[in-house]
Amino acid sequence: MDRRAFLFSTAWLAVAPTPNMVQTAAQLGPGPAYAPPEDTVFGAWKAAFIDKAAAHDLARDQVTAALAGVIPDTHVIAQDQRQPEFSKPISAYLDATVSSSRVRDGQSHLAAARPWLDPIIDRYQVPGEILVSIWAVESAFGQTQGSDDVIRSMATLAAEGRRQAFAEDELIGALRILFSGEATRAQLTGSWAGAMGQTQFTPLDYLAYAVDGDGDGKRDIWGSSADALASTANFLTKKAHWQPEQSAQMEVAVHAAGFDYALVEGPSKLPSEWAALGVRPADPRPLPEGDRDVACSLIMPMGWQGPGFFAFPNHMAIRAYNNSTSYALAVGLLADRIAGGGPLVQAWPVDQPISLADRIAAQQALTALGYYSGGMDGLLGSGSRKAARQWQISQNLPADGYLSYALIQRLKATAGMAAPSNPTITPVAPAG
Repeated sequence: MDRRAFLFSTAWLAVAPTPNMVQTAAQLGPGPAYAPPEDTVFGAWKAAFIDKAAAHDLARDQVTAALAGVIPDTHVIAQDQRQPEFSKPISAYLDATVSSSRVRDGQSHLAAARPWLDPIIDRYQVPGEILVSIWAVESAFGQTQGSDDVIRSMATLAAEGRRQAFAEDELIGALRILFSGEATRAQLTGSWAGAMGQTQFTPLDYLAYAVDGDGDGKRDIWGSSADALASTANFLTKKAHWQPEQSAQMEVAVHAAGFDYALVEGPSKLPSEWAALGVRPADPRPLPEGDRDVACSLIMPMGWQGPGFFAFPNHMAIRAYNNSTSYALAVGLLADRIAGGGPLVQAWPVDQPISLADRIAAQQALTALGYYSGGMDGLLGSGSRKAARQWQISQNLPADGYLSYALIQRLKATAGMAAPSNPTITPVAPAG
């Protein structure tokens, strides 16, 4: 999966070369054979990168051997530059991810894994349901780990230049793994964006957080489910600061007329403070003790007409694994169902996919009306939603920031414009 493509890290700087980093170029052998010729731009990048890798204590002959014959992967470039023509509602993603069959499979895998998973749970204090849920979402329990050569993928992204620093750092991480002997070149496969193994670790996160979960002395996140899930638990505990005995999210409902929906994705409050504003858990049972004194934010992924959720700190811990609201909700809701919880109380509203032209037109309209100053990329992120809230307030609409198909049409009409037939995309930072 491409979930790790946007994670930037410098963890490799703290990883010292191991005694095993003494393999010769001949022992390493060349990388997988790819058809020549190598283009001039890629060749120039490769020469500069070999110098950079050598400056970070990697043997020049080893790096040269690992990159021998490697040429850019056009599949990786296409994936990195893709922008879907239609953006589906989050409900479509969650319905597919938190399906009845996925819940049953998760429960079955959790039961079967108990002999080796329980010690991992005890050590890291991360619920088994969360770990199995990540395992399910990332690789269908280890069955779809990706088959792209990680070194080639990272070299391609680095030479492409859009995220050169990220890709070069991850490539150095992948080379450290290779040269240490922890994985062979054949094992170093994963998604087009470099995520590897059963729970899809980037090379740098592997170096920093992968652990031996089955006691065989290796950190094999590809072939050992115990290593993969123990590594994920270690990541959540050490990097993401998972809080034991606390929820990740909780479905809530608004019971107050005139509620200020501008509070969505806004300040964190205690559940009791939200209750005073009319926002209470959809489950009438008492709030779990571990959540009572924990500040949480309010999220409504499909606006005021859809389900709402308290997002506790553990929701953000999952987002440290993949910085996506939909991903974190999918993992959390699937975990709840695997643990025996029921489906959502509030049904998702019906909405239709939104075209790229309409997404760009929404940003253009918000810009024309004076609410938005970001790029016209069609990615309706936090900046676009903030601008939408401000416009909704001016129109006396619930200021939830949700840019539905119907709201975009109203926004376009207000701005006196229509979506362009051939929109031009302006790159901006991912948060836009």
